[in-house]
Amino acid sequence: MHLTNQDLIELVEWRRKLHMTPEISGEETETAREVEIALAATSPDRIVTDLGGHGVAAIYGGFEPGPSVMFRAELDGLAIEDMSDVAYRSRIPGRGHQCGHDGHMATLMALARGLSRKRPKRGRVILMFQPAEENGAGAAAVVADQRYATIKPDFAFAYHNMPGMALGRVALVDGPITCASRGMRIAFTGRTAHASMPETGLSPVPSLLRLLPALEGLSSGEPHSPDFAMTTVTHIEAGERVFGIAPGCGEIWLTLRTLADARMEKLRLDAERIAHEAAAAGLAVEINYDNIFADCVNDPEAVHYLGRALDDEHIAYDSGDLPLRGSEDFGGFGKDGTKIAMFLLGAGENRPHLHNPDYDVPDELIGIGARIFDRVVRGMLG
Repeated sequence: MHLTNQDLIELVEWRRKLHMTPEISGEETETAREVEIALAATSPDRIVTDLGGHGVAAIYGGFEPGPSVMFRAELDGLAIEDMSDVAYRSRIPGRGHQCGHDGHMATLMALARGLSRKRPKRGRVILMFQPAEENGAGAAAVVADQRYATIKPDFAFAYHNMPGMALGRVALVDGPITCASRGMRIAFTGRTAHASMPETGLSPVPSLLRLLPALEGLSSGEPHSPDFAMTTVTHIEAGERVFGIAPGCGEIWLTLRTLADARMEKLRLDAERIAHEAAAAGLAVEINYDNIFADCVNDPEAVHYLGRALDDEHIAYDSGDLPLRGSEDFGGFGKDGTKIAMFLLGAGENRPHLHNPDYDVPDELIGIGARIFDRVVRGMLG
C-alpha cells in the first residue's frame, strides 16, 4: 500500500486527537469537520457532507467505467466516562471512544491517502464516515438522504475491531454476522394511593412482577439458530422514591434480539401480547421502541472479494464466534441491493472489552485495516 512511516505516525496522532474529543450519536459536528478537513487534503473528486445528519462521504473515481465500492467507518462515540490512563484519554466528561470508532476512521483516512496517490483503474471508491451507529439510526438516515442515490455503491465493506481475538486476526462468514435488535419500553399507568390504603389506588407492581418471567420465557435457541430470540431486561422502575405513596406508574425497559429481521417481528408481537395480558384491569399500557437495528447479513460475493484480499495479504481468518449476539447498523446499507460484507479484526486477546471504560483500540489496526481495504480496491477495481 502507498503509505509511508510518516503517514502512519500522522494517522496515529490524528486518531488520538479524535479519541480526546468524542461526540455521541447525532452530535458529531466537530468530528465531521475534522474528517472533512483531512479528506480535502487527499483531493477526492467530491466530498458530500451532512449525509443523514453529520455523515461525510468522499468519492475517488477511476479512469474507466466500473463498479462503485464503498468503505464505511463510524463517527460517533459513547456516553461513557473514559477511565483509561493514556495521555490522550477523552477530554469531554461522560463521553468516550471505547467502541474504537476512532480507529475505524483513521483506517479509512489511511485508505484516502493511498487513493490520493494511486487512483483505481476503473469504477469509483466511496469512503463513508457514517453518523449515529451506536443508536442504530445512522445507516438508515444516510440511505434515506436523497443525495445518497447519487453515490449508492454496488458493494460496501466495513470492519469492527474486536478485543479478545488475536491482534490482526480476522473473523469472516457468509450470511448473518450480527443480530437484529430493538429497545422496548413498556409503561403501565394506574393510580397512586396512600401506602396505608393501597387498595384505593391501582398499582402497576403486580403486573410488572407477572411480566418479568413471561418476558424471559420468550428467549430461545442459540445465536447460530434461525429461531434465536433473546430478551434482556435493562431497567425497571415503579413509583417515586418515597415510603408513603403506593405507586401509580411503572415501566420495564428491555432489549429484543434475534438473528434475522423476520424473527424479530414475531418476537415483537409476542412481547406486546404478554405485556397486555400481564396488565391488571384498568391499567393503561403504552409501548415504545428505540435503538432499532436491522440484521447484518454478509453477501457471498462481497465475502469472496474480502477473502481474496485477506489471502493476498497473508492475513489469517476463520469464522471465529460469528454471528455475534450484538448489533451493528452497517446492515442497513444492504437493504436496498448493495452487496455488503463486514469482518471482525482482532485487537488483542488481553485487552479490556468493547465499551469497557478503559478500552482503547490499538493503533496497529489502522495499517492492517487499510491494507485489507486497499487490497479489496485493487482486486476489484485494478
